[in-house]
Amino acid sequence: MAVQPSVLILGIGNVLWADEGFGVRAVQTLAGRYDFPDQVTLVDGGNQGLNLLQYVQAAEVLIVFDAVDYGLSPGILKLIEGQAVPSYLGAKKMSLYQTGFQEVLATAEMLGDAPGQLMLIGVQPQELEDYGGSLRDPVRRQIEPDRALALQALAKLGITPTPKHSDQAAAAQALDLARYEAERPAPDQALRQGDARVLLSDAYVIAPQPGLEDAVSVDVDHRGKY
Repeated sequence: MAVQPSVLILGIGNVLWADEGFGVRAVQTLAGRYDFPDQVTLVDGGNQGLNLLQYVQAAEVLIVFDAVDYGLSPGILKLIEGQAVPSYLGAKKMSLYQTGFQEVLATAEMLGDAPGQLMLIGVQPQELEDYGGSLRDPVRRQIEPDRALALQALAKLGITPTPKHSDQAAAAQALDLARYEAERPAPDQALRQGDARVLLSDAYVIAPQPGLEDAVSVDVDHRGKY
């Protein structure tokens, strides 16, 4: 019997930023529905950057779920394989200090531990700037086709996950999308553009402290270089 490769299935993104959460939701769907053999690792990678390096180094095959700006219509699902994958993973960062996954792959390559096979299953996002928002409908509808593509890729490697019993699947969905939608507050209760009750309150005015003005200016200047 041929030895099956070690596989990392990685979801990248942030569920708090609308379609940015697609990759995480996709990997959660797989984890909630199937049991995988030991050589397959599923990781909710969030926006952890270089903290994911150890997982990438340990994998021979890497399958990434992410929201990717392909320049297509919202909700279009596209599969990228091989050395073209890194070029699609480097542009999207939610802060100046966040390490893009492109850098993670480059570091693994430099250390001689990059996966031999790369696959990116990405969806064209519709909205990334809605803090507290959920997946838009065109993107949400691609979770099932995305799952099917991942299972096809595993089948080519000789790997067939086992469907979970319904009670096991329910227990695994602590961050299930349906639960997230049901329990998150409405926009008028948790304002996404800043709550004026807080922003205009005297209780949150920070009084200037003598001697700190220059330090603050230096810090701002330093950040501006990156």
